[in-house]
Amino acid sequence: MGKLLVVDDDQNLRLLYQKELEAMGHQITAAASAEEARQCFEKEKPELVVLDLKLTAEEGGLEALRWMRDFDPKIPIVINTAYPAYKADFSSWLADAYIVKSGNLEELKVTIEKLLNKN
Repeated sequence: MGKLLVVDDDQNLRLLYQKELEAMGHQITAAASAEEARQCFEKEKPELVVLDLKLTAEEGGLEALRWMRDFDPKIPIVINTAYPAYKADFSSWLADAYIVKSGNLEELKVTIEKLLNKN
């Protein structure tokens, strides 16, 4: 299946996403910060990125999103955040999908599969 990069500062969510997505057959690399995401993005060359927007005070997900788009615009990026207000930020429109975090991961899983099958 796909080689995915999951970027979220919440360790429990990273572990949950990793477990759920690996169960679907994906290979997961996880990052806790924008800087770690940058390193993993360059080194691992993922087929898709799941990106939280609230990462650190210094650099957040929108900055990481812009950098990833500049580095390789073909890799699909799914914003996965608890903050629906960011959807109005023009920078978030660089992403291929925008999902508000939920206890139910079905929307995230379906979106990932659609984007991977599209490419």
